[in-house]
Amino acid sequence: MGGSDAYLERFLALHPKEIDLSLGRIEELLSELGGPHRAMPPAIQIAGTNGKGSTTAFLRAMLEASGRRVHVYTSPHLVRFHERIRLAGTYVDGTVWPRPSRRSSG
Repeated sequence: MGGSDAYLERFLALHPKEIDLSLGRIEELLSELGGPHRAMPPAIQIAGTNGKGSTTAFLRAMLEASGRRVHVYTSPHLVRFHERIRLAGTYVDGTVWPRPSRRSSG
């Protein structure tokens, strides 16, 4: 078995053969990581086919009007990637992103 075949075989062995719809595996992972999800502020996920953008805008305006700080991630962006992320009402610009490091592929 060649190099990439061996990797693929190992990855396939890690994934269960049956679909597990429980949260057991993710709960175990979060526990091993020390429970980072417990430090997160409340979050709202908006999903569906239509109306996600306007629903997000409505909720954001409502929460900000009540004095809360609201952070929003939306996808896809309309014009620029930076539109996807707002922290406390301000779009994140390119200055906060770390520069990618140059690594040789060899």
